[in-house]
Amino acid sequence: MNRIETIDIILALEKSEDQEAWKKKAARKLRVHPAQIQGIRLRKHSIDARKKDIRVQLRVEVGVGMDLPAEPEISMSYPVVAHDAQKMIIIGCGPAGMFAALRALELGYKPVILERGKDASARRFDLAPILREGRVIEDSNYCFGEGGAGTFSDGKLYTRATKRGPVRDVYETLVSHGAPQRILTDAHPHIGSNLLPNVVKAIRQSILDAGGEVHFNTKVNGLLRSADGKSIRGVRTTDGKEFSGDAVILATGHSARDIYTMLAHEGILMERKTFAVGVRIEHPQPLIDSIQYHYQRGTERPRILPAARYRLATKIGGRGVHSFCMCPGGFIVPAATENDEVVVNGMSLSRRDSPFANSGMVVSVDPEDTAGFDAEHGILSGMAFQKSLEVLASQSGGGKQKAPAQRVTDFLARKISSSLADTSYFPGLTSAPLHELMPEFIVSRMQTGLKKFGKGMHGYITEEAGLLGFETRTSSPLRIPRNEHDLQHPQIEDLYPCAEGAGYAGGIISAALDGIKCAEAAASVKN
Repeated sequence: MNRIETIDIILALEKSEDQEAWKKKAARKLRVHPAQIQGIRLRKHSIDARKKDIRVQLRVEVGVGMDLPAEPEISMSYPVVAHDAQKMIIIGCGPAGMFAALRALELGYKPVILERGKDASARRFDLAPILREGRVIEDSNYCFGEGGAGTFSDGKLYTRATKRGPVRDVYETLVSHGAPQRILTDAHPHIGSNLLPNVVKAIRQSILDAGGEVHFNTKVNGLLRSADGKSIRGVRTTDGKEFSGDAVILATGHSARDIYTMLAHEGILMERKTFAVGVRIEHPQPLIDSIQYHYQRGTERPRILPAARYRLATKIGGRGVHSFCMCPGGFIVPAATENDEVVVNGMSLSRRDSPFANSGMVVSVDPEDTAGFDAEHGILSGMAFQKSLEVLASQSGGGKQKAPAQRVTDFLARKISSSLADTSYFPGLTSAPLHELMPEFIVSRMQTGLKKFGKGMHGYITEEAGLLGFETRTSSPLRIPRNEHDLQHPQIEDLYPCAEGAGYAGGIISAALDGIKCAEAAASVKN
């Protein structure tokens, strides 16, 4: 019987790019003659390297006795908003803000995005001072500006948030704006920091073409509230302008600490939450390849295999210890947003061809761990805890964005490194006792966790591995609450806390999904 089937097949590495091998495998699984396979199309691709005999897992669409229909062209167009359309004010031009704006257009609303930083092209030039001079431009850096922290910080798209919304739609929207088609089929899709800025700029152009607004260098410093204070009607910016709208979506990201301070000053309800801090751990990429792909160090990685990644997680003393934002073939970059701090993060280009692999290695921090900051900082104690580590990193590194660092073997032995491992971190390193700089509850758990990870990944604990301080911006230490049924803040009508900065997302895709969700909620309330 002529039909179309979607099936999973497993192939040896050397056969994984051979479509004739796909057809033979599919024919055996479907119990038909290979000649009956008239069309086959890749739907999902992943590599299973758990055993020495590496296998490739493919999900394929198969035409049995018939051709497959042509793939529909992926293109996006948005209706031009009416001149009298209701407005959604969106604070932040990261993935949540941009996808909220696109959804607002589809729903007939005019999105007005306010972004404290610069557009992606201008923002790129502002990365040079932090890399070469150790000078942070505080509203335009790796964290702030068009596209948010992800624009120049890797562009990993993998998410477990598949039940939160239309993940495939988000991928297709990115492809329609210039992202590579492979993100639709890769099990761990990735755009890369060299390609993502152009995708971001194309999304902005779609918003503008449909009648939306995007305002750069526009930093919000106040809320415009109704006479009784129970609803929001807009925002005020540092240059004295006011932007009024029918709803305000707060999508500022987890590094916009001035927003948390503003909300606390205005008496807006926030809640402490668990977050994580730690270090960046960096290895030679060939070492990680040899561990993950089970071959002898020095053997060249087959072209068909990507730079190897890993994911590590355990619980030590009731706290999570885990890798975070692993960047195969990547670089460590300075992600500070103020000049008195050092923050490290990771990124990769689309080719992932750097000779280094890096990952965050972090420990969970619960609200009670920051109690020492409560008296002075109140609800902002978690933020103060993060900031204290970042300032200490700057002081220990010696200024100008040099990062304090230590060989992983010396960290475990609790001794200062007499020399440091090679690194991709451009501003430079200073040998420092990370085991003394971080709180003991973090140090002891991280040491135990690293030893455990080293038993599972033989070779992971090595003098070639370096630790850089500090990875502090994994997530927000605060949650800005919202009602479950309509996503509005429980105190302030028409205010929609959104995505990472409000504690509801953890990456590009989950943030985009939350932006869509908030735009839909705002439109539903107004209708």
